Amino acid sequence: MEYSDNGILLETGTNEIEIMEFTIDGNLYGINVAKVREIMMSAPVRPMPHSHPAVEGIFKPRDTVITVVDLPRYLNGDDGPKGEKDLFIITNFNKIFIAFRVHTVVGISRISWRDIQKPDSTVSGGAEGVATGIAQCGDDLVTILDFEKITADIAPQTSIQMSEIDELGERKRSDQPIWVAEDSILLTQMIREALTRAGYTNLNMFPNGAELWEALSPLREEENLDDQVALVITDLEMPQMDGHHLTKLIKEDSRLKRIPVVIFSSLITEEMRRKGKEVGADEQLSKPEIGHLIGILDQLLKDKDSRGRNGGAI
Repeated sequence: MEYSDNGILLETGTNEIEIMEFTIDGNLYGINVAKVREIMMSAPVRPMPHSHPAVEGIFKPRDTVITVVDLPRYLNGDDGPKGEKDLFIITNFNKIFIAFRVHTVVGISRISWRDIQKPDSTVSGGAEGVATGIAQCGDDLVTILDFEKITADIAPQTSIQMSEIDELGERKRSDQPIWVAEDSILLTQMIREALTRAGYTNLNMFPNGAELWEALSPLREEENLDDQVALVITDLEMPQMDGHHLTKLIKEDSRLKRIPVVIFSSLITEEMRRKGKEVGADEQLSKPEIGHLIGILDQLLKDKDSRGRNGGAI
């Protein structure tokens, strides 16, 4: 089994995930190992004025100043004394480093995305919830937290900014069908709004890669395939089927491979970029870059139309 220097699995398109399990007040939670850079003993934190109540402040473990989020307080409103044995999970996603305080780290489990179920609204809290999935790890049920949602709550400027779309100015409407796989209810709403504002109004949204693939695979024999799906945008982390596996399935099919696939994820690191390239993704970019995403869509669809008019293979 091949790993990168920081322990990330380099195998591509296997539809598997490694989950780091940790506890808060005795409850078991999980985070994708690909988001984790290191685990540290908790350290003194310098408070920052006028910050979100769950932001403890900042600390500088080496040469980098990192914001510390009190996860027990964010989840449970726990404002009690900090434990001497608390740990910091240092994460990196959406191109930022954040430390999350937790009580213990239990270990790492490698499971299939099919072992992760999307919680219903009574558990997840709908668009306002932070449970993105429930994983069966051995005998334990682990609540996978939506760290992008947590970060967006605390620092909205780190998430998708609609002002980037407004800065593009007036645009023509396009009815080319774009399919999107995204499990976060909040981000699904934001991506839909951003694409619609940018003129892309023919959108088909799916809550995970498995449901998009289930709808797409029967179209492989359709003569009017391009009229039904012009481009696919996919997240990476999704219950049932992740974005790498979805991309691999599309690009290994003799007819579907002509559909451009854009990976739009908070996890675009060098390791992940390498994996996306291996499965054939046409473009990969980080989630906050919504203006860049629109530019990528414009170019990919323009290139596809040009190849079609010139009689080239698409």
